[in-house]
Amino acid sequence: MKKYLSLIPFSALIALIYVCVSTFGTDALDGATQVSLLIASAICVLVGYVMRRVDWELLEQEMTSKISSCMPSIIILLLIGAIGGTWMVSGIVPTMIYYGVQLLRPEWFLVSSSLFCALVSLMVGSSWTTVATIGVALMGIGRAHGIDDGWVAGSIITGAYFGDKLSPLSDTTVLASSVSATPLFTHIRYMMQTTIPTFCISLLIFTVAGLMMDAPGSGDVAFLDELQDTFLISPWLLLVPVLTGVMIARRWPAMVVLFLAALMAALVAALGQPQLVAQIADETEVSAVAIYEGVMRVVYDSTALKTGSPMLDALVKTHGMSGMMPTVWLIICAQIFGGVVTATGALRDLMSLVLRFLRGTASLVASTALTGIFCNIALADQFLSIILTSSVYKDIYDERGYEARLLSRTCEDGATVTSVLVPWNTCGLVQSTVLGVATLTYLPYCFFNFLSPVTSVVVAATGWGIKRKKSYL
Repeated sequence: MKKYLSLIPFSALIALIYVCVSTFGTDALDGATQVSLLIASAICVLVGYVMRRVDWELLEQEMTSKISSCMPSIIILLLIGAIGGTWMVSGIVPTMIYYGVQLLRPEWFLVSSSLFCALVSLMVGSSWTTVATIGVALMGIGRAHGIDDGWVAGSIITGAYFGDKLSPLSDTTVLASSVSATPLFTHIRYMMQTTIPTFCISLLIFTVAGLMMDAPGSGDVAFLDELQDTFLISPWLLLVPVLTGVMIARRWPAMVVLFLAALMAALVAALGQPQLVAQIADETEVSAVAIYEGVMRVVYDSTALKTGSPMLDALVKTHGMSGMMPTVWLIICAQIFGGVVTATGALRDLMSLVLRFLRGTASLVASTALTGIFCNIALADQFLSIILTSSVYKDIYDERGYEARLLSRTCEDGATVTSVLVPWNTCGLVQSTVLGVATLTYLPYCFFNFLSPVTSVVVAATGWGIKRKKSYL
């Protein structure tokens, strides 16, 4: 009976998140979700006292330990915020958009847009930013070509989430690797075994569909002129992402790579886009003081430019380090919940209920992926899904001798990419609103997203790339 009583905190959290998302919608992550986690933690503490008389010192120690383990990911998230601002205002991302969009042709539009979104998302580390900027532009071009909205949105989301999943700048990628104690670049390299084949299958489908479609439209790319009028567009700006890629390939520490990438972009912004930087500082004339203030604001604060074009206004709007604070707050509150469910034994009891259904590697991976999907449906947030799925299975993977990277990859395959397929999930709400396409309309065409868990289980069943710790061999 005690084991089933341990489900009370998890059930309470699900109910609280449901009410939270129903009430606040896409604003749930601004604080309501975090408060819900704290309330669920309090309920868990109460249940722990009643069931096991757990000492407060143990609860406090476990909460502190959980929060401490996530400090590297918090630092990386802040650096990601800095990169989001500097790469945009410096003209790096606008340059990628400017040259990339010109390569699109009607018959190749679906596969090209997916590839282009993948590249942008890989560079900026955010599917939300990619969809909200170039994704919006691609939706307009796709409609001008006469292509069905579902297909266009599906190709955009497929590319955006592929790039987000493999980007070292992505908060979900950093989070999944951190909570499972997997080095960031080890996590990314291991994900390629399931992610790249799934993406290739998706691209093949988009290629065949595009060639079979009758889309004679020419595409409206007039916004490119506005883009060029606002930013200094130059292929030389692409040196920054190239150098960043070199540092990643040489396996430099993630914090070092992100810091240097932000620093290079900040220097480029100061030298190449001085008028924009001065505008961000609310100065009408370019000066050393205005440049300094503008660059600092780009790094740490929300920035917005008035370009006269709503699309470009959305494109250049960034949030800097301060924009990462809700995610940091969410991580801390989630770790508090993880700490109390561990200290009270509620997590262990839940594990004992799950373990009876697990046999081999494939069943373990399938169960992990399904848990991530269930959390996306029940908790309506991909960050919570990643954290809780990893917390639930971390000890099981360790006890059975599997490397932590298998857990981190499966969390991404199950939790990260499927979040956008749930209409009431924060990802589903945001992307459907931004693109103007209902979640259930684009869902059938997000091949990468719903095939990723399947690929993960198939790869696990074959045993390809799955290694056990030496002591278990």
